[in-house]
Amino acid sequence: MVLFRRQLGDVLRNERMRQGMTLRELSSEARISLGYISEIERGQKEASSELLSSLCEALDVPLSAVLREVSDTVAVEEQRLVAEAIVERVGQAREGDVVASAA
Repeated sequence: MVLFRRQLGDVLRNERMRQGMTLRELSSEARISLGYISEIERGQKEASSELLSSLCEALDVPLSAVLREVSDTVAVEEQRLVAEAIVERVGQAREGDVVASAA
């Protein structure tokens, strides 16, 4: 299962680190507790639209860009899961094939 909050946390963390910003700096700039931002980045908490907006402002990135990147990563993960399910079904079908013997 693809968790949106985990993908969102990854995108936010990657952007913060790309900018060389610490959690403490982001916390101060966004006026959100350091612990809460850490939980969002680890996918343990859902960010409200207000918090997400504050984080994006503090990171100086458009909310739409963050959501687009999350959407793209979710789509790739969904495709991977579908491909794995197909491979698994094909493998199960092959195991169920009857093998005839010439004896």
